Amino acid sequence: MKIILILSVTILTGVAAQAELSKDEAKTMGAKLWAEHQAAIRKERSAEMDSKVIQINEHTFRFESKKYGKKPDRGWDLFISMHGGGGTTAEMNDSQWKNQIRLGDAYKPKNAIYVAPRAPTDTWNLWHQGHIDELLDRLIENFLNLEDVNPNRVYLMGYSAGGDGVYQLAPRMADRLAGAAMMAGHPNDASPLGLRNIAFAIHVGEADRSYKRNTVAADWGKQLDALQKSDADGYANQVQVHKGKGHWMDLDDKVAVPWLQRFSRNPLPQKVIWRQDDVVHERFYWLALPPGSEKKGQLAVATIGGQTIRIEKTEEINTLLIRLNDDMLDLDHPVKVFASDGSELFAGKVARSEELAKHTLKTRGDQQLMFFGEIEISLEAEKGK
Repeated sequence: MKIILILSVTILTGVAAQAELSKDEAKTMGAKLWAEHQAAIRKERSAEMDSKVIQINEHTFRFESKKYGKKPDRGWDLFISMHGGGGTTAEMNDSQWKNQIRLGDAYKPKNAIYVAPRAPTDTWNLWHQGHIDELLDRLIENFLNLEDVNPNRVYLMGYSAGGDGVYQLAPRMADRLAGAAMMAGHPNDASPLGLRNIAFAIHVGEADRSYKRNTVAADWGKQLDALQKSDADGYANQVQVHKGKGHWMDLDDKVAVPWLQRFSRNPLPQKVIWRQDDVVHERFYWLALPPGSEKKGQLAVATIGGQTIRIEKTEEINTLLIRLNDDMLDLDHPVKVFASDGSELFAGKVARSEELAKHTLKTRGDQQLMFFGEIEISLEAEKGK
């Protein structure tokens, strides 16, 4: 798809515009909003952290956690480790959960909190249904605010059915993560495109032939290598098919843990590749969509450098929101947005808005993904060659 016609460009649509803030006012306001947000989360959610139970609508999300090492000055690393099982009895899935808790002593991440949640259902796709994203978001936000976890040091991992979940969740939740490790799972219909800005490990046994886990893992390794070859700054990966091992790899997969801890999240990457899965999101890093316009299969590729943003490619998107703050560029100076063919989509200053900052903090709960400026670009797309 390529952009061929700009219908309109507006600033801060969908969010009530206010008097423009200066850079210093925005900085002060951002610190105030974040302090208020942290205080509210600590007050409202301390009980669910003490009980180790998160309840959202009909879904109950239990978890256990353990700390390894000492808390660094930068805050704890956080590992979320998803158990296997799937379409079986609750008792069997409970057993798999207990095993995943015990695996913390084998994986033993350095200076980290290891969290093993219990999936809220006992279905085959227990780790990649739509409610999981919201539950994991809440779990992460709780640990950021109540356990002093570093927001740029969050890692997702899972074994067997939990590995299925990693394949699915990591691309669509990449803006939350520094990295993810898939152990002995299957991707089903997942796409690796969204993994551009995180580290991704794949570990599977050579003899793990059920659902072709071994050959599919090798194929994903080839896909990731090809993506990295064409995009040298992205798609860091570690793919190992362990010789002589079956579904259980005798902990050979634990090498993924120290490898992941070499990486930190960049919350504002210069390039974003966003492919919508069947569970859709309204935002991804500094890109977003108007509420209600999300659908499976949408694609947006955008880059930022200096005061210039380029929309390299879109598919099935009529309106794209570009969200900005002063960590990305200087909002005191004009910003330009170009299409991939070089046509200018927008040129001008973007006002800082307190209302947008409140909105993005409320919906994201991440200080580093709080935005003060927004450009809304409506466009018509047509299939290109």
